[in-house]
Amino acid sequence: MNLRSLTLVLFAAMLSLSATAGQLVCPEPAATVQVNACPTEEELKFTYNGYCSDNAKTYANQTDSCIRYEDYRAMKNTARWESKDGEFDGYVSCDLPADKFKALKVTSMKIVPQGKLTKLVCTYPSGINFTHRTKGACKLLDEKACAADAANCKANCD
Repeated sequence: MNLRSLTLVLFAAMLSLSATAGQLVCPEPAATVQVNACPTEEELKFTYNGYCSDNAKTYANQTDSCIRYEDYRAMKNTARWESKDGEFDGYVSCDLPADKFKALKVTSMKIVPQGKLTKLVCTYPSGINFTHRTKGACKLLDEKACAADAANCKANCD
């Protein structure tokens, strides 16, 4: 590889790194895409039987969702969605019709530190969260405007 090619590669790498940093807003559900398929009823029943018959989970008191199949199904019948730019992702119930999901509006944006990560969490009705994860720091730009209307929320992340 010659010096000119190496310079172009390094320049492109710097651009891609700087493109992920900066100002972020919560994604509009209408502009998100479903990444994986919803599980079938057969798959849910199969995994319910396997998950809920694990004695280690029973003895560790981790079977709250196993009391009724409907509880387990509500927890696991989800598909992963992400923003078109791939910055945010979240899980959406497969029982929620896509057109109803796509019409939802953001209700809040918050910054949640988690170990070495910082999570920028956008909350929507029906218990839906879309999250951006970074090892950098994030800060809400105008907390008063954000508190007044979540559609005004913007964050700056390193």
